[in-house]
Amino acid sequence: MTIGIDVSSVFGEMVMCSATSDIVLKKMCYLYVGNYAKGNPDLSLLTINFLQRDCKDEDPMIRGLALRSLCSLRVPNLVEYLVGPLGSGLKDNNSYVRTIAVTGVLKLYHISPSTCIDADFPATLKSLMLHDSDAQVVANCLSALQEIWSLEASHSEEACREKESLLSKPVIYYFLNRIKEFNEWAQCLILELAVKYVPSDSNDIFDIMNLLEDRLQHANGAVVLATVKVFLQLTLSMTDVHQQVYERIKSPLLTLVSSGSPEQSYAILSHLHLLVVRAPFIFAADYKHFYCQYNEPSYVKKLKLEMLTAVANESNTYEIVTELCEYAANVDIAIARESIRAVGKIALQQYDVNAIVDRLLQFLEMEKDYVTAETLVLVKDLLRKYPQWSHDCISVVGGISSKNIQEPKAKAALIWMLGEYAQDMSDAPYVLENLIENWEEEHSAEVRLHLLTAAMKCFFKRAPETQKALGTALAAGIADFHQDVHDRALFYYRVLQYDVHVAERVVSPPKQAVSVFADTQSSEIKDRVFDEFNSLSVIYQKPSYMFTDKEHRGPFEFSDEVGNISITPEASSDIVPAQQYEANDKDLLLGIDEKDENKGVSNNNGSAYTAPSLESSSNITSQMQELAISGPATSATTPQSFGFDDLFGLGLSTAPAPTPSPPLLKLNARAALDPGAFQQKWRQLPISLTQECSVNPQGIAALTVPQSLIKHMQSHSIHCIASGGQSPNFKFFFFAQKESEPSNYLTECIINTSSAKAQIKVKADEQSTCQAFTTVFETALSKFVSLTFDFVSLCY
Repeated sequence: MTIGIDVSSVFGEMVMCSATSDIVLKKMCYLYVGNYAKGNPDLSLLTINFLQRDCKDEDPMIRGLALRSLCSLRVPNLVEYLVGPLGSGLKDNNSYVRTIAVTGVLKLYHISPSTCIDADFPATLKSLMLHDSDAQVVANCLSALQEIWSLEASHSEEACREKESLLSKPVIYYFLNRIKEFNEWAQCLILELAVKYVPSDSNDIFDIMNLLEDRLQHANGAVVLATVKVFLQLTLSMTDVHQQVYERIKSPLLTLVSSGSPEQSYAILSHLHLLVVRAPFIFAADYKHFYCQYNEPSYVKKLKLEMLTAVANESNTYEIVTELCEYAANVDIAIARESIRAVGKIALQQYDVNAIVDRLLQFLEMEKDYVTAETLVLVKDLLRKYPQWSHDCISVVGGISSKNIQEPKAKAALIWMLGEYAQDMSDAPYVLENLIENWEEEHSAEVRLHLLTAAMKCFFKRAPETQKALGTALAAGIADFHQDVHDRALFYYRVLQYDVHVAERVVSPPKQAVSVFADTQSSEIKDRVFDEFNSLSVIYQKPSYMFTDKEHRGPFEFSDEVGNISITPEASSDIVPAQQYEANDKDLLLGIDEKDENKGVSNNNGSAYTAPSLESSSNITSQMQELAISGPATSATTPQSFGFDDLFGLGLSTAPAPTPSPPLLKLNARAALDPGAFQQKWRQLPISLTQECSVNPQGIAALTVPQSLIKHMQSHSIHCIASGGQSPNFKFFFFAQKESEPSNYLTECIINTSSAKAQIKVKADEQSTCQAFTTVFETALSKFVSLTFDFVSLCY
């Protein structure tokens, strides 16, 4: 039975065996009966007689085992046989039997609530809870009553009153005075109850804290954390006392960190991290407790690095940064990266950054790709906050070859510096020109966007040297497949065409130093996590609703095997079938391109924003030559119309953009496919094509509401049959049909919001058109953007 073999056929023989006097054999029979009783309700009736007989045995061990097995049958039509043995068990002289009986009452309630209430078992449990001498019986009564009254409270006023009575002062003090008698699990249960108690005055608060003072020295981490939560919650309204509580709980928590297993250390450190963020000055002198040990797991080291960043202040910054610099040479690349980021974060929050900047610049001399990459990103942020350090930083950064930098974020940071400080870097235009010439080899949209902006900034500072490179960048950007890159290039083109002086004020305005960088987590979320102290919310660093509510988890739980999709009745209500939306919602389903379809002819890459026809002018060449020599400041302040090809010497055709050819594959906008047919086809059809593509940043931002992607794809005649997952991984199953014939295309799309990548698997009835459908799908996905257009970030 324990290895999964069905042995229910010998149920009758096992019932006969249970008559033995051998307690080991009897216990095995009980386990067997409890396992198969629910699936064999008729045969379960055979077990009632011998179980009831054993409930009256002289041996309390047998009485307890029999009562537990009787309550574990979980057969609704046998509940009448439970009431008598449970009543006797609650009055048994042996505490073990009473403990089993209390748990049995809760099992009976879940099988038949009315039977449990009618037998007046809750009142019996309350009496036991307040008067029984055995601590385990009392703890079981408290646990059972909390669950029963919580479930009954929704439709019974009496249950509400009883539930509130558990939080009365006499009951709370009764438990706290006996807390030393209970085991660790029961102590945590009582402490969780004490957290909900509302003290009458400050004396009440101090009395409770005095009763629980010694629990802070307990060897069990769960008891200590539960006690800490009581102390913190009781003193929230008393600022001075609350700060003293931080001082008091600091030592026990730090002791637990160093004395337990790595897993326990991580749990305690997570709670310490929450406290450190709320009151860093209290832990500033204990920063050495957060130094990494060589044998610690990486997840513990990473958390300690975050804590070192949080406790850094003017008095300990030098020591902390010195320690972090040692970690930059760590064999664990992930920890080395985190240590460099930690140094950067400390630099951004300190006023005296002289020594920190020198340390960061020394990282660039280590000649390790990942160290150089992380340092460049941090140097960019430092220059945004401390522009006065530009001369020292640029002199070092200027010696770095762009060919040695492969990571997109690092390359984007270098390009930003090339554009922002082009006047201080002699070879900035030529480095940018070399990068632009390799435009097609650069797969990151982030790098291409930075190239466009940097080329514009460099043009305004060193026009003659950058003129050709900017023209090449704008032409490549307008022809780019990525929607953001295309839109930004077209925006720059149009603002240049309107007025170069205006373009300079838009793209490269005078900027003040950034004083505060946006926090990654709102204070509201941090407060909610603090309210859920001593729970998984602290470990995950997010409120419980973010990983428990369906709207955040998604309606589906996907297995690794795609063929095992299960569409449950509960989930089916969240499925978005075709034709679900009302006519008045159609505007919401239209993408930007479809809404603007009638406004003008779209360009070659499918965008509705097209470059206008350009007319040649006799004086354009002379105007442009003057602009390239004197710079943008000499341009006229009135709007000018520069031809794109004449402006940058590209020789582009001035003819209007050709009308795009019609799509190779037309899809049926009214396609329909029921979930069962989808599941059957998915299992039968082979994978026709697997591909990875990028999702633009605005689309990633919009995925906070996955329904927006479903609506967007439906506007392109691609319908969602199921969706699920949570950040950073969202999974969608789409289907589409050809307009002319019932040929189906089934698609699995997994979007990772961290990497902004989408993994696409396509299965098709008609293999020959699979590639055409994939093109249509990727085009639709690339146009998925948030409805809020961030104009400021576009220009910056």
